[in-house]
Amino acid sequence: MKIAFVYDIPYPWHKGGLEYILSVEASELAKKHEVHFFTMRWPGMKEKFVHKGVTYHTFGNFNEETAYRHGRRAIRETLIFTLCMTNLFRYDFDVIISNIFPVVHLPLVRLYARMKNTILIFKVDEVWNGEYWKDYLGAIAGTVAGFYANSFLVSDRAYYVANSWDTAERLRAAGVSKKKINVFAPVLDDLTLKKARKDAGRKRKRIIFAGRFIKEKRLDKWIDAVKRTIDMDNEVEALLVGKGMEMKKMSGKIKELGLEKKITIKPFFKNKEDLYKDIAESSVLLHMGEREGLSIITLESIFLGTPVVLPDYSPIPKMVKDMCIVAEEKKIPKMIIEIMKDDRKYMRHRENLKVFSTSNVISFYDGLFKAR
Repeated sequence: MKIAFVYDIPYPWHKGGLEYILSVEASELAKKHEVHFFTMRWPGMKEKFVHKGVTYHTFGNFNEETAYRHGRRAIRETLIFTLCMTNLFRYDFDVIISNIFPVVHLPLVRLYARMKNTILIFKVDEVWNGEYWKDYLGAIAGTVAGFYANSFLVSDRAYYVANSWDTAERLRAAGVSKKKINVFAPVLDDLTLKKARKDAGRKRKRIIFAGRFIKEKRLDKWIDAVKRTIDMDNEVEALLVGKGMEMKKMSGKIKELGLEKKITIKPFFKNKEDLYKDIAESSVLLHMGEREGLSIITLESIFLGTPVVLPDYSPIPKMVKDMCIVAEEKKIPKMIIEIMKDDRKYMRHRENLKVFSTSNVISFYDGLFKAR
């Protein structure tokens, strides 16, 4: 099979959960098929090159500042991305795998699939309703975007790969046929995670989180919860790993609260093994985010033997949340202290992790290809 992935933000040139999943799927499929990845050109990328068996085709010049505006996707850049993706029509592919975001490009990939008689697969990590679109873009723009997205999301021609049963339910509510929806989220590199857990040192009284520093991660709430935990036990420390638009704001808050010696901020690691070691040596991963399609960092932490604490408002899917400790926001510090006394009591349902293994990529997609 000749397969093309279509998405504007590539991993590892940009760190993010969705980007990581697409990268894993592309590199795994490249072990058996001819795989291409059409994306925008981020710093460090050439116009055309091969990475982990995948041929990358890049266009324009993107970076963190141009791709995002005021904490959200920049409309101008999504339009440029869509125009650049007309280059797809120069090639013949058997399969197109495209994430539904950034939405503007959906008519184009649907047109390509129809003209080329190509298998079309939509990757779906979140399904937004009208209210969410309004909150994200404002009343007028959000209404238009929501109508546009729903108009082109539902396609008789496409197969849909949702990252959880929660997302699958939202797709069905949006009008997608149940027969067209599959649930699959290959995010756990078993071999690397097992090695990291084996090589990790002893647990520390440390709270950790890793991800993009954006407002949806609610790092302000994270810092508040960490402070209240430290007030209860001064031996507790914390580590934030990542970068993003909220960096300056969070650094200022840490300084304002006098926590510079207690909360350390590190940039994203060059390789995941270093991050896994830090997670495995921490007592708790605290995730205060208010918008999350799946949360890879949560699954990785559970695999590494570090319990995950979530606030009761967390939108993380039930199939993942069931493996975590969920508490009211005000009770989180006390819960963290309890976990640090004996974390083994709080590890639950780890057998469910097997459905997130990257080793299933080829067999899953080959099944979809044959279904046609």
